[in-house]
Amino acid sequence: MIDAQLGSQVGALLRHTAATVVLPSYQHLQASEISEKGPGDLVTVADQRSEEALTAGLRDLLPGSVVVGEEAYAADKSVLARIGGPEPTWIVDPIDGTANYAAGKGPFCLMVALVDAKGLAGAWIYDPIDDLMGYAVAGGGAFLDDVRVEPAAPLPAERLRGVAAATYYPANLRARVAGGADRLGEVTNGQRCAGREYLDLVGGRQQFAMSWRTWPWDHAPGALLVREAGGVVRRLDGAEYVVAADPGEGLLAAIDDQTWQTVAGALVA
Repeated sequence: MIDAQLGSQVGALLRHTAATVVLPSYQHLQASEISEKGPGDLVTVADQRSEEALTAGLRDLLPGSVVVGEEAYAADKSVLARIGGPEPTWIVDPIDGTANYAAGKGPFCLMVALVDAKGLAGAWIYDPIDDLMGYAVAGGGAFLDDVRVEPAAPLPAERLRGVAAATYYPANLRARVAGGADRLGEVTNGQRCAGREYLDLVGGRQQFAMSWRTWPWDHAPGALLVREAGGVVRRLDGAEYVVAADPGEGLLAAIDDQTWQTVAGALVA
């Protein structure tokens, strides 16, 4: 479904939306332009405008497709049911890392994934501050700024660096992470931006990322990017991650199976 032209067009749409909608409001938001969808869950006018632009653009690029966006879900929970339907489905995070964006700092990203009858078909993650684009097509590899990402060599446990964003973990998992972190090289609480964590993972700056909340707009793009770079993305019980209308809970992405097993043994088992 995704040819070189469509892949390039989606990337161009993300860059254009960042340049015309997201960056002009960066560090210029008024207090009235920031609100909460829920406790601690921020949304800005830029999130909403970015999703509107991406939704319109993606539908134009692939007629007959549907869109599942984070802000559309905030307004209508039934939109998640579009995932797994007969139409090709775009999954959109208009600004991933909204809390950072609203505070006038990075990182934040624009993210899109395409799901078809076979599952994840394409993924795009764009960091407009660093002007870094991650892109993957199922079966076609992963790329950072048009440079193909080669599988990384496994590292010993003491050299593994990654994220265990424990904010939303249940108490028992938080305790296991705290007790097992010293078995790995470095475990951080992350950058409050899933998209950037995935870019850093495939870029070699870290080797794993573990999350509890697994909304599809936060993880579908990164999951394909990691897999096409030779990595694995699985639930904490070892089941392969599948994008579905039920987002589920708990996810561990790693640069390879050996790293996944090592990190899961330290932080989950």
